Amino acid sequence: MTTPTAQIVDAAAYAQAVEDAVKAAAAYYTGGTSPLGDDAYDQLVRGIAAWEADRPDEVLPGSPTGKVAGGAVEGDVPHTVAMLSLDNVFSPEEFTAWTTSLSRRIGHEVEQFSVEAKLDGLAVAARYTRGRLTRLITRGDGTAGEDVSHAIGTIEGLPLELTEPVTVELRGEILMTTTQFEHANEVRTEHGGQPFANPRGASAGTLRAKDRDYTVPMTFFGYGLLPLPETEKGLAVQLGEAAHSELMDQAATYGVNTTATTAVPGITTTGVEETLARVQEIAALRADLPFGIDGVVIKADLAADQQAAGAGSRAPRWAVAYKLPAVEKITRLLAVEWNVGRTGIIAPRAVLEPVIIDGATITYATLHNPADITRRDLRLGDHVMVHRAGDVIPRVEAPVAHLRTGEEQPIVFPESCPHCGSGIDTSEQRWRCENGRNCHLVAALSYAAGRDQLDIEGLGATRVVQLVDAGLVTDLADLFTLTREQLLDLERMGATSTDNLLAAIAAARSRPLSRVLCALGVRGTGRSMSRRIARYFATMDNIRAADAEAMQQVEGIGTEKAPSIVAELAELAPLIDKLAAAGVNMTEPGATPPAVTVVDADSGAGSAETADGPLAGMTVVVTGAMTGALEKLSRNQMNELIERAGGRSSSSVSRKTTLVVAGEGAGSKRAKAEDLGVRLASPDEFATLIAAFLE
Repeated sequence: MTTPTAQIVDAAAYAQAVEDAVKAAAAYYTGGTSPLGDDAYDQLVRGIAAWEADRPDEVLPGSPTGKVAGGAVEGDVPHTVAMLSLDNVFSPEEFTAWTTSLSRRIGHEVEQFSVEAKLDGLAVAARYTRGRLTRLITRGDGTAGEDVSHAIGTIEGLPLELTEPVTVELRGEILMTTTQFEHANEVRTEHGGQPFANPRGASAGTLRAKDRDYTVPMTFFGYGLLPLPETEKGLAVQLGEAAHSELMDQAATYGVNTTATTAVPGITTTGVEETLARVQEIAALRADLPFGIDGVVIKADLAADQQAAGAGSRAPRWAVAYKLPAVEKITRLLAVEWNVGRTGIIAPRAVLEPVIIDGATITYATLHNPADITRRDLRLGDHVMVHRAGDVIPRVEAPVAHLRTGEEQPIVFPESCPHCGSGIDTSEQRWRCENGRNCHLVAALSYAAGRDQLDIEGLGATRVVQLVDAGLVTDLADLFTLTREQLLDLERMGATSTDNLLAAIAAARSRPLSRVLCALGVRGTGRSMSRRIARYFATMDNIRAADAEAMQQVEGIGTEKAPSIVAELAELAPLIDKLAAAGVNMTEPGATPPAVTVVDADSGAGSAETADGPLAGMTVVVTGAMTGALEKLSRNQMNELIERAGGRSSSSVSRKTTLVVAGEGAGSKRAKAEDLGVRLASPDEFATLIAAFLE
């Protein structure tokens, strides 16, 4: 399957397409925001190329084909070696065809490929003289770029001085991580500016800005290392003969940031199948990366192959970009809905003109909170940048201010709770109904009684409504003080159903602390996080005694989330006391305080894994239908079992995965495990391994 091509029917349409493409490229390369999405731009350029292929004598001089950056940007500092763009492929078939063409060009099959994530930032050249950073230049039109040396010192990963006093040029990408982007927009709006639409636009604007009274950090990732005319001869020869993977290793020894430190390090592969497998691995990790990528760069790794392939006027023939589906596009904000969650949080939701992103039709997107709407200056009718990656909930990034017509209208905030009409607590960024959980008491109780929380069979939403309407239950703890007489007085509650419900409630008293914590619905936590907290602290008393610093020792809890969790637990203190008084369990089986902290070598985060157990130190993925002793366990119960046995549960297979439990119908995850050489186990084999921990 290939990316569709825009159909151009006549010379007038061709001229208009050229004009639209150049304008879009100029907006993208100079400000990071374009009136066309990536998919639409790619289709347009392909249509232009198809028209020109049939009419080579009618090609307009301004055409974006065959030009770096679509011919939209220029520069005044000459590059010592042309800084080219990359040709694109969009499917395995197109990539296979490219490798065949490359092999034919160099006279043999490519021995080794280098495969790296294609970072969504701005390409720059950093020149070092005797180890000191002296000049920073944008790619420009490929032959000359813009001098942005004023930004030196504001870019993480780009050292002012290398570890060795060498004269070299580093090429790489400057971008903003998600955290840096959010910080940049906060600072920018505090100083009266419009928020950036996306991280790339933020990077482009920040890199070029010279006279701002504030600075925001950016990040550099190196992807190339080459000699300058002044480079010592021996080093120049060494760099000229080194494979790309060796150059990246050398850059890292100089103290330069590369993707080697990320979840998607550059690796070498052999053959088409192995290379395409790595493309899929990177694509699967895309949604969880702390920075944006829009594809995968594949290069002939060996210098001899690169030299034999050569380069065209726009792109090298030995490298290609395998483009991934776009994860952000521009659409219109039609309306804003205000929804109230089970904890009383009032959340705005954007209603959008439908747009297809990453294969899904997006009609709604999160707007975070009222403060975020104000900070981004969003208005009804705005063209907005919408971001979606993988299964992540789509979010509205910012308005595309230059597309405003003047007819946009302000967004009206609610003055009272949209659900119950009570007052609104606006003291924090996330507004909340003054009734808190009681605003949506039925939803909160139904959630708490769910299978993955307290698992109270027979307590569905209809029964919860009965209990609330009768005044028998005003919070979660009241469930555990219900009497047989009270239940028998309710409609459609006979002796058998009453006894069964009371037995289920009694059983819920002994659920593990992790289930109780999850049932409370603390903001910022869920099933997995509740398990980690419970296993780390072991008792509710320890959890309640923890301050923000202690809470951050739990894997996945950072500096922003920790204080809110601590604050909400303090707010829930009366309910927790009431639950304890009703005999609800407040300890986690198998966890011993203080928990042993295992530091993840990649993230540096602490984990509350146990130091012993048959799965100690293992990362386990469960896929397919379980059978035998595991047949009746839900996926959440399986995850609990893994963690009780000392392991760590995960939903995706990667090189870090230790074991994949593959049941009936296991598909892509099993195949990926086989490709990566990850150990496989059947449900029965796994049950035998953790038999001591099965209830």
